[in-house]
Amino acid sequence: MEHVDIAVIGGGPAGAATAIRAARQGAKVVVFEKGAHGRDKVCGDGLTPRAVGALNELDIDMSDAHRIRGLRMIAGKKVRELDWPTTDRFPNHGAVWPRRRLDAALIDAAAAAGADIRFETEAVPLMDGDRVIGVEAKPSGDANRSAPSHKIGADLTVAACGPPGAVARMLGANRVEGETFGLAIRTYAETPRHDDVHLEAMLSLKDEHGTAVPGYGWMFPAGDGTVNIGVGALSTMKGFKKLNLNTMIEMYRGAVSDEWELGPNLERPRAWRLPMSAQKRHGPGWVAIGDAAGLVNPMNGEGIDYGLESGMLAADLFVDDPATAPARYDELVGERFDAFLRTGRRFSFLIGHPWILKTGLRMSVSTDAIANITLAVMGNLVDNSTPGAAGKVMWLADKSLGLADPILRKTRAAA
Repeated sequence: MEHVDIAVIGGGPAGAATAIRAARQGAKVVVFEKGAHGRDKVCGDGLTPRAVGALNELDIDMSDAHRIRGLRMIAGKKVRELDWPTTDRFPNHGAVWPRRRLDAALIDAAAAAGADIRFETEAVPLMDGDRVIGVEAKPSGDANRSAPSHKIGADLTVAACGPPGAVARMLGANRVEGETFGLAIRTYAETPRHDDVHLEAMLSLKDEHGTAVPGYGWMFPAGDGTVNIGVGALSTMKGFKKLNLNTMIEMYRGAVSDEWELGPNLERPRAWRLPMSAQKRHGPGWVAIGDAAGLVNPMNGEGIDYGLESGMLAADLFVDDPATAPARYDELVGERFDAFLRTGRRFSFLIGHPWILKTGLRMSVSTDAIANITLAVMGNLVDNSTPGAAGKVMWLADKSLGLADPILRKTRAAA
């Protein structure tokens, strides 16, 4: 049986980051991507300063991306336009980079580093009891359902396959039942404001019945004549199961159309699910990274930066010590992200109540100081080592929402 050091299931940003980092350190890596080269991924295309920092660490040429200076937040009639802060941890700019081009740039870098990239190939973990010993792969697509599969042994198998599916079920890494998840939808439209240097987020979003939605509508200028326009909502809102995303994006589009001088939709709006938890993210012979590990910020739906960072971390730990890599990975991811993401999930139960959401929105941009904390949260600039007001607020929120969590769950709005 063919054997490699690392087998990666999924060729998106997280999987590519693992492959780049490991291959550059001499590991033998194979990546299985079920799509073709340059495949699209439904996403908002926005890159936080944290994501740009990770791409810089990977030495990815970002000249093809549109540079973003900051975020414009709209809550009711209040508008705050803030630049990303200058810190010693992350660059002071973000970007918009459509996923067709971002993913192609990353997977090409993985190939250039020496990773074996196998497009249009599906892979699932190969099990020996409770241990993953590699993958079983075959050509993707309905026409290849009866095609023979082949087995590849691996010292570490990395699940980088996005939201929970067949791979997660095999590994016991499904979403935690009852925890928050999100839904989002996006399309593209032409606009003369395609080179705007600020992302725009409308925080005071409503559905067709006038119900306040815990989520936001976005305008992400791509710098190529188009803007990525979309909306997202959290599962904690009242009537979530009846939410019509197509109606919501059309309502939002109507609200911003004149100001952005939007042309017709360039493609049919496409929706996707945002995982925000995972029952497990490691086990004997495997780790889950990025979306597959539930590493998505519940307060903005962003996960590319966490995907890049978790992919690099998994690679580094494997190169350092293959035997301890899965357990060390879980420990370090927990130290880095768990408190913030846990707080975000608990906060989502709080704002699932419309009257709390409305009050919170008014506060979120009420002063420059508070708006800067909102900016840090929306930019994924907060974690276990964040200094200053944003870090202190999140620490206090984690403690207070932890005490309130049982009540929040019992009183959550009916989905």
